[in-house]
Amino acid sequence: MTTTATPSSLPTGGRRPGPAGSLRRRRLLGLTLLTVLLVACCLASVAFGAKAIPLGNVWDALVAPTGSEDDIVVRSLRIPRTVLGILVGAALGLAGALIQGHTRNPLADPGLLGVNAGAAFLVVLGVYAFGVTTLFGYVWFAFAGALAASVAVFLLGSTGRGGATPVTLALAGAAVSALLQALTSSVIILDAETLDAYRFWNVGSLAGRDAEVAGQVVWFLVAGAVIGLAGAPALNALSLGEDVARSLGQSVRRTRVLGVVAITLLAGGATAACGPIMFVGLVVPHIVRAFTGPDYRWLLPASALTGSVLLLIADVAGRIVARPGEIQVGILLALVGAPFFIALVRRRKMVQL
Repeated sequence: MTTTATPSSLPTGGRRPGPAGSLRRRRLLGLTLLTVLLVACCLASVAFGAKAIPLGNVWDALVAPTGSEDDIVVRSLRIPRTVLGILVGAALGLAGALIQGHTRNPLADPGLLGVNAGAAFLVVLGVYAFGVTTLFGYVWFAFAGALAASVAVFLLGSTGRGGATPVTLALAGAAVSALLQALTSSVIILDAETLDAYRFWNVGSLAGRDAEVAGQVVWFLVAGAVIGLAGAPALNALSLGEDVARSLGQSVRRTRVLGVVAITLLAGGATAACGPIMFVGLVVPHIVRAFTGPDYRWLLPASALTGSVLLLIADVAGRIVARPGEIQVGILLALVGAPFFIALVRRRKMVQL
């Protein structure tokens, strides 16, 4: 008589890990590798740049500065730039994952809520009407514009019997962005000085930003990250459908409102500090889903880490390939990112959200 072993009769040590355990290990491994890669990118960002500095001098500048020119470059320029790159990359990656989850649109990015268009219009208006000429002034005007545009999009998308839905938010975002872009174009046509200032800000760059710029936006980014990460369970429920989310005890309206607030703080702060940087919020969530799956409790932190890594890699590459000048990170990401995203879409089926 042949005896068939049941799962309960197998030794505990001989059990094969189930799919859930394997997925959890893959997620932990992915987050660990991203953390190691981020540390390596930070070191590269401090060590390499448009000005070639021997690694020994970089080390001396970090641990025993003497006030030399190399010390000033490393401590006053590269370290603040690296910190800002980490903050902005994480904010854009996290905002991209949030906007795709809330709109259930795999091609959505933070600009869908009018963030970029609102920031650009207020920057142009600040230069033209109020004579703002400093980067520190641009930051506050840009953030105010991003906030106002996001609120307008949400209010317009919430009108009607059904309230805010992915479709109404997308349509309202497209309408508000088109209006603000038209107003921006009208203002810069009137004044050449405004056009020059707008072109400097609109290119999207980490160059020329010091620790003061990071200090102006860091608390907005931190607040947006906390709100966004705290809403991950509700976003998981919402991804199953609004009716299912309600049956699980989630308030769809509150989830939408908090999501818009988080996206506005993250994308608005990042855009205010560095100008509109495309591609990061669009493609990062698709890269991350390859090992996290659709669970937003893992997807959101992984998107933040990946956004920081991607932005730092692009920034370091832009400083190295064009020595003694540099290619702005917004330009480099657009040149490299568009073909990469097309290849990504062609190689694997776009995730349904």
